[in-house]
Formats: sequence, structure tokens, C-alpha cells
Amino acid sequence: MLEKEVEQYLVRRIKELGGMAEKFTSPGRRSVPDRLVSLPGGRIVFVELKAPGKKPTPGQLKDHERRRVMGFTVLVLDSKEAVDNAFPI
Repeated sequence: MLEKEVEQYLVRRIKELGGMAEKFTSPGRRSVPDRLVSLPGGRIVFVELKAPGKKPTPGQLKDHERRRVMGFTVLVLDSKEAVDNAFPI
């Protein structure tokens, strides 16, 4: 399975939950999470998507930790099952 398949699945799942999974880019900054997920009730989650078994780069891990220190939720998801577990219906 490819990373893009996990990403497409995430977008569908979040839509089913009534939320949005927007592509997240930040000009001039590398290593930002792939998607900004907005869910009903005001919940915001940053999601890094990977192919099964792949891990975030050191730069991505540093960015994730920075966001977590600020109180944000950052998830690394590498399968459809991981998406289902993170965002159950």
C-alpha cells in the first residue's frame, strides 16, 4: 500500500465524520505534517501520513514535538487500520 492510499482513506474517513482533512503546507518550512484535520466540536489534529512501516524523518519528529509542546495533537498514521483506530465512527 502506498502513502497516497492511506491519505485518500483518511480524507474519506474524516468526511464521513463531518470534518475536513485539508492538505497542509507551509511555504518556507519543511517537515510540516501532511494534513490538518478539523472535526466537529472544535477538535484540530495534525496528521503525518506514511506508507506502512515507514517512519517520520528527524525533521518531522522535531516539528511534531514542537506542536505537541504547544498542546496540539499530532498523529503519524501508516495504514487504513491506524486511521480507523485514530478516528473511529
